[in-house]
Parts: sequence; C-alpha cells; structure tokens
Amino acid sequence: MQFLSHDEFRRCVERYDGNRSIRRFSCWDQFLAMAFAQLTYRESLRDIEVCLAAHRSKLYHCGLSGPVRRSTLADANERRDWRVYANFAHTLIDMARPLYADTDLGLDLDATVYALDATTIDLCLSLFPWARFRKTKGAIKLHTMIEAQSSIPVFIDITHGKVHDVHGLDLLTPEPGSFLVMDRGYVDFARLYTLHQALVFFVTRAKRNLQFRRRYSRPVDRSSGVRSDQTVVLTGPLSSTLYPIPLRRVTFYSVETDKRFVFLTNNFSVAPLTVASLYRCRWQIELFFKWIKQHLRIKRFFGTSANSVKTQIWTGVAVYVLIAIIKKRLGLNQSLYTILQILSLSLFEKKPILSLFDDHDEQAETYDSTNQLTLWEF
Repeated sequence: MQFLSHDEFRRCVERYDGNRSIRRFSCWDQFLAMAFAQLTYRESLRDIEVCLAAHRSKLYHCGLSGPVRRSTLADANERRDWRVYANFAHTLIDMARPLYADTDLGLDLDATVYALDATTIDLCLSLFPWARFRKTKGAIKLHTMIEAQSSIPVFIDITHGKVHDVHGLDLLTPEPGSFLVMDRGYVDFARLYTLHQALVFFVTRAKRNLQFRRRYSRPVDRSSGVRSDQTVVLTGPLSSTLYPIPLRRVTFYSVETDKRFVFLTNNFSVAPLTVASLYRCRWQIELFFKWIKQHLRIKRFFGTSANSVKTQIWTGVAVYVLIAIIKKRLGLNQSLYTILQILSLSLFEKKPILSLFDDHDEQAETYDSTNQLTLWEF
C-alpha cells in the first residue's frame, strides 16, 4: 500500500463526499478490504471477514482502523459512490503509464497505439435485475480501451449487456495523432468520420458487404503477405454520406492462419505491412480481458446492486494497475501473474516485497533435482 498516494485517495473521497456521516469504517478501510479480496482470491464477504480476523493483530499496521465485518463492508459497497474508486484507479493509471513509455511494440511508429473492445460478464437476472441482457439472462459489459505498449486500461465504461460495443466510441476523448485499433464491430462510418476529424488514426477490419470504388492502387511486396494497398471511396447510399472522404483499404494474407484480412484505415503514410501489424496489437486487449477474468474477482460479486458491482470492478482495476506499478518500480522480471501469486500468500509477511522475489530467483537457480524420483524407468 506504500506505492499508493494517500493524498490522491483523500482527494477522490472528498470529491464525492465519500466519508460523509461515517464514524468508523472509512473509504480507505473499504478499499483495503476490497483490495485484500482481489489479491488473495476471496470468494465472499464471509471469506474476507474470516481471513482478516485471523490476522487481527496485524490489521492496524496494514492501515485498517479496526476489524472488518461483512455487514459493514456490504453496506459500504451498496451505498458509497463507486466513482471514488473509479477516480482513484485513474490516478494510478496516470502513474503507471509513464513507467511503460519505453516499451517497444516492434513498429516503426512514434505515436501511441490504443486497442478498443468490449467484454461481457454473465450475471443471474433474478439477482441482478438491472443488468438485463436477454429475456432470461443478465450481463454487464466492460467497454475498454488499453494502451497497447503497456496493456494498461485508459478507459473503462460499465454498462448493462444490451448496449452495443460501438457506443463506446461516443464516450472516448481521443488523443490526436494516436492510432486506435478496433474489430469490425466498430465499423460505424459516422463515428469513424468523427475520429478522423479529431485527428485520430483508426485501423479496423472491413465488413464483407462494404460498397466501395477503387480510386488508386499502390505497388506491394506480395512476399510480405500484403496482397493489395488501395485508395477507395465509399459508394453506399448512406456510407458515402457519412464518410465522404477517401479511405485506405489494405488486404493481407496470413500464412500462419491461412486467412485473408481486409483492413480499413484513414492513415495513408505508414507501410501496408505496418497496418497489418497494428491490427495484430488488438490481441493485447483480448489477453487483458482473459487475465483479469482469470486472476481478479470480477466474475463473482459480493453484492447485487449496480453500485456494489462497479465498486468491485474498479477496485480490481486499481489492484491490476498497482501490480503493474510495483513491477516497474522494483524492477521485477516476473510476470504480473507470478507477482500476484506470490503476493497472495505473503501479504502479512514482515519482510520487504523485493526480498520475496530475490528468494524466488535464487530458489529457481539453485534447485537440485538429484533426489527427485523418476516417474518412468526404462
């Protein structure tokens, strides 16, 4: 917790009046309890209460003002504004991004690359009636944009499952000169033209029924996998009005997957192979979704209200970014998964964090397998 800024957290609490009419269990206590649940894979409020009670003599030293009761934590998750923790997560994101600024994507670009997508988290409709998705099914959707260099989320919007992915574009504040990579679910030419007017370069896949007319073709090196590099104009009765200027259409064949991809972009200066490589960066957000669903508590929730769900998700995001900050500031070579696993078993150890990973490396180097029994003998 020393890697967190208590002053920034206090400002977030004051901004939304989070500690109003509170005598004991403050917003900081709530955040510590929820962060403990994320770091140690707790499954319920009872889990949190029992495990923290087992270390009651150490709670004061880790920042908690007293014992944590599940009813108190449940009330805090239900009533305290989730925007306190969303705002604090954004302050951590602003701290983490400069630490990963020197990460190389392997592309000859000076611009920042962002990947945009959405993921669905299934819920029980009878317990979460506000999160209607299907007739008998509930769900929430996380509209997310991450920085491809660092896999740090820079934008997250939580909605019910019926909201289409493309509506996430309406809430973005794009960075001029950056590249935004999306799948073809975001092909909405009115919104793409808005991005173009905001001086944002986009890369997306074209739909099969795209109506266009070729205006110019550039020579390409077919041995690189690029099949065509064209300047096109849209000819559809609606699309030609919504996007009235030329687009770049790049066709790429992947030998590894034996698939043909057609990309659309509004950037005419980068190499056609770079366009294909940029779209490959979109895989970073798929890995991000897979990681947080597997290693954070954002699929099973401690409360059923929208406020409780958003509080738990944003504290999970804050913990993810905190681990990324620790990795860089301590110069750790281990993956985020390894760091999270080691911390989950040593949160109350009275030793420096760095020593945990020094011992981990030493054990890996000095492991002796001479006494290991042989499973198969021939």
